[in-house]
Amino acid sequence: MLIRRETAADVAAIRAVVAAAFAAPDRPPGEEPVEAGLVDALRADPGWLPALSLVAVDAGGAVVGHVVATRARVGAAPVLGLGPLAVHPEHQRRGVGSALMHAVLGAADALDEPLVVLLGNPAYYVRFGFRPSTDAGVEPPVAEWRPHFQVRPLAAYDPSLRGTFAYAPPFDGL
Repeated sequence: MLIRRETAADVAAIRAVVAAAFAAPDRPPGEEPVEAGLVDALRADPGWLPALSLVAVDAGGAVVGHVVATRARVGAAPVLGLGPLAVHPEHQRRGVGSALMHAVLGAADALDEPLVVLLGNPAYYVRFGFRPSTDAGVEPPVAEWRPHFQVRPLAAYDPSLRGTFAYAPPFDGL
């Protein structure tokens, strides 16, 4: 497996991976998960950071996973919002998601980003250094998200960075 930045040639494969990863058995046939359209909308948003849209490719060069971090804010301060993270179901539980997470966190740190924020399962993301957002004084934009809203400080983090988090605008349409 190789982790690299996405290219224009990867767009359709990324959409297929995200759609497969977030497919629900009760979804009507032909109806895509919102996450697939979200990635496309993020790509068109001014908050898109090409260096933080990564794919995992298998030995044959096929895209099997994707992660993206986009510009977000805590108060007026720029931070990153992570997600979606997607791994094709045929490649899950093989370390692809972990490799993508380590790569995107390392890339964000190398770009001197201070903080990565996400909404997800705390039992999964704790292994990457995420902790409850409120422990760092970061409030979720929706109070009900609090149990699953998490932050990961990076080397450029300043503990005075506090306030309410705001995702890139495409997230508002979900």
